Amino acid sequence: MKKDVVIVGGGCIGLMSAYCLQKSGRSVTVIDKNDITNGTSFGNAGLLSAFKKAPLSAPGAIPDTIKLMLKGESPASVHPTLDLHLYKWLLKFAANSTEARLKRTLALFERYGQISLDMYQSMVEDEGIDFHFRKDGLLMIYTEQKTFDAKAAHCDDPNAYEILSKEKTKEYMPILNDKVIGSILLKENGHIDSGEMMLAVKKYLEEKGVEFLLNEEVERLEFEGSKVSKIRTSKGTYEAETFILSTGADDKLARQAKNKFMMTPAKGYSLTFEMDDALKPKTTSLFADLFIAMTPRRNTVRMTSKLELGTTDPSIVKKQIDSINKNLSLYTNEFKRENVVEWSGFRPLTPNDIPILGFDENYKNLVHATGLGWLGITFAPSIGKIINDVITIDKKNETNADILLFSSFFQG
Repeated sequence: MKKDVVIVGGGCIGLMSAYCLQKSGRSVTVIDKNDITNGTSFGNAGLLSAFKKAPLSAPGAIPDTIKLMLKGESPASVHPTLDLHLYKWLLKFAANSTEARLKRTLALFERYGQISLDMYQSMVEDEGIDFHFRKDGLLMIYTEQKTFDAKAAHCDDPNAYEILSKEKTKEYMPILNDKVIGSILLKENGHIDSGEMMLAVKKYLEEKGVEFLLNEEVERLEFEGSKVSKIRTSKGTYEAETFILSTGADDKLARQAKNKFMMTPAKGYSLTFEMDDALKPKTTSLFADLFIAMTPRRNTVRMTSKLELGTTDPSIVKKQIDSINKNLSLYTNEFKRENVVEWSGFRPLTPNDIPILGFDENYKNLVHATGLGWLGITFAPSIGKIINDVITIDKKNETNADILLFSSFFQG
């Protein structure tokens, strides 16, 4: 029997696309090669960080990273590779690290970040879906005086910012030592427990009739004229009216549809552990100069870091874990961590922080939804809404204003 909408990929973008499509009355099937509990979304820090925080491709990102590399504190590394695509990506990244691009990106982030915050709040209050949703700000902790002063100079809106002294910063994160300069609370942001969100949304969708085919890998797209006729998986063959590729950094299927997106896998790590409640960060916190995030969850704390390019090795590399712990220890007092769970995964990273959204240019029933980097959780609800709208209302990219604004198909 031919299905209505098949979503390939059960990460946060796939789930929120299913959520919005189901609400529009569409029949949805989600297929994932795993059980959704070990993908990039599940390992996410859970930051909802669309407001007043610079994207990765910000002016100064490259020289700042080089400076940290010389100090041995950089979260970023590029593995030697013969893959010319990565070097093209790096050149494109450098070209996008401009003030003009930053201004446009920040405006887009706030637009779609607000839609996502409102949708998360509605899911909690109206649907009763509980995933530890908090709107208590994002604490940007600074270890370099220069970057702290540069950020503080632009914090003139008391409704959006609060500049905190070293002492006040320690009240928010008691484990900090005196090497920390200070912090800035970005009041409009928040956080969730990404794992709880995905499990809760999956349960909600199953109750609403959404079909989940888990531990089933889509191996091949098959084409007939200008359409995808069917997909072949490790367990069977499926036909559908519409196929959505929400496969994160894995572009194997997109390539089968003649696409070579300007996107690269960026490997990151997370450590989830229990610690003394009195020492936990009071809200989600990001060491701005080290790219280390710490998010308080219901019973644990999750720490994320690292940006490895040029590798496809999925394994947890001990020296990277050691590097995260070493960099954190420079600015914190010793504290006890229990039941530590280590994780690594790949983020789908575009060179301008703009996702890849909308109908495929070659096949009219194929839709792409990827390229969010580590901002998948931040924007997942708004991306789900965009994907639903372009499929159910507009039927093509050119008449959907959000695709025109927030897709790499139109924002190079």
